[in-house]
Amino acid sequence: MKNLLKLESLGLFALSIWAYIAFFPNQWGTFAWLILAPDLSFLAVILSKKIGLHVYNLFHHQGLIALTIILGFYWPIPLLLQIGIIFMAHSTIDRVLGYGLKLESFDHTHLGWIGKSTFKNDEQ
Repeated sequence: MKNLLKLESLGLFALSIWAYIAFFPNQWGTFAWLILAPDLSFLAVILSKKIGLHVYNLFHHQGLIALTIILGFYWPIPLLLQIGIIFMAHSTIDRVLGYGLKLESFDHTHLGWIGKSTFKNDEQ
């Protein structure tokens, strides 16, 4: 099932790139600057671990990102659309790489365990 979810995310990544090319063909500089922006949400961990996990998940939640894309398209607000597409590309490639929404820690995701914790949980 995990591989099927990764394949689905790969398809959404390709769709995000196609949409970016269609709507913003000459703005790859903006794409390059913003593609890692959702990971800055990790800095909320400074406030607390729990807040950090929630803020990180908020910026990587594909339902909310899709809503941003829809609003940017239908209102129309090009910057909102552009940010939504870039964040979708980021979120989907994260999931292809195995980084999902965070559960009770940053190494426990909805796709399973990542990092050093993988080995701890395989022993259990």
